[in-house]
Amino acid sequence: MVDLNVTLGRLRLKNPILVASGTFGYVREMEPFVRLDRLGGVIPKTVTARPRAGNPTPRTVETASGLLNAIGLDNDGLDHFIEHHLPYLRTIGTAVIANIAGEDEDQFVAMAARLSSASGLSAVELNISCPNVSHGLDLGIDPTSVGRLVRRVRAACDIPIIAKLTPNVTDVVAIAAAAAEAGADAVSLINTLRGMAVDWRRRRPILAYDVGGLSGPAVKPVALRMVWDIARALPDLPIIGIGGIANVDDALEFLVAGASAVQVGTATFYDPSAADRLLDELPARLAEVGADSVRSIIGTLRSNRLAPSH
Repeated sequence: MVDLNVTLGRLRLKNPILVASGTFGYVREMEPFVRLDRLGGVIPKTVTARPRAGNPTPRTVETASGLLNAIGLDNDGLDHFIEHHLPYLRTIGTAVIANIAGEDEDQFVAMAARLSSASGLSAVELNISCPNVSHGLDLGIDPTSVGRLVRRVRAACDIPIIAKLTPNVTDVVAIAAAAAEAGADAVSLINTLRGMAVDWRRRRPILAYDVGGLSGPAVKPVALRMVWDIARALPDLPIIGIGGIANVDDALEFLVAGASAVQVGTATFYDPSAADRLLDELPARLAEVGADSVRSIIGTLRSNRLAPSH
């Protein structure tokens, strides 16, 4: 038997396989396809303070090895989430992490405080990095703003806090360091990369919002590099890796690069059971290299660069 338990700050998970916010609906929809209680945890779609209709259509388009989306955080709002969705989520038998997005710091703090007092949640993931809403990246691209937000949320929220980071910055390590210093239990990365698709005959962007967030296999090399950068610079900060994870080898690449857990996202759209299948294969793959626990391989990636001679 291979031990799959992992710990991210105050957050303990039965295994490192999570599903990414925005790709798994409110979880109820996925029950026919996934054995939910086996997963390390689930992250329902982002919740905002008030209901949002999202952006106009078309708001998704396939690209080479990826998906562009400009959904715009379509959701039912915090009140409906607490009253309608959370009672169901309490019954699924695994960790539930709420992903929230506020229009400003005060809204983030108020939402986190309400969710902290509602039973049934294991953690809150702060979506400070969505590129598909007005001002969606403002908070997430500045270390000072990120630190201030996380510090205020931590003071108002008793459950573990995860800061979800954007790749659309010059130095992601500085952002992660600010979140860690302010009290984040972990960071998750990456959110989507800003991109666009063009219909050259019409001379128009294909997405109604013009630009969207790129996810899927195309972003995996970027995500791996950013996870590794943060793991080396901030070895005590737990990381959740996201970006193009479709099979067990993808997940293991993130784990050896320094992530303690991973989120399966875009793969769910074309294979609803992707996370379940990945979890089925994980113990055998670890056993192949003689690992008796998943923790024993986390952060074991070593650079090919030779130390300079003296």
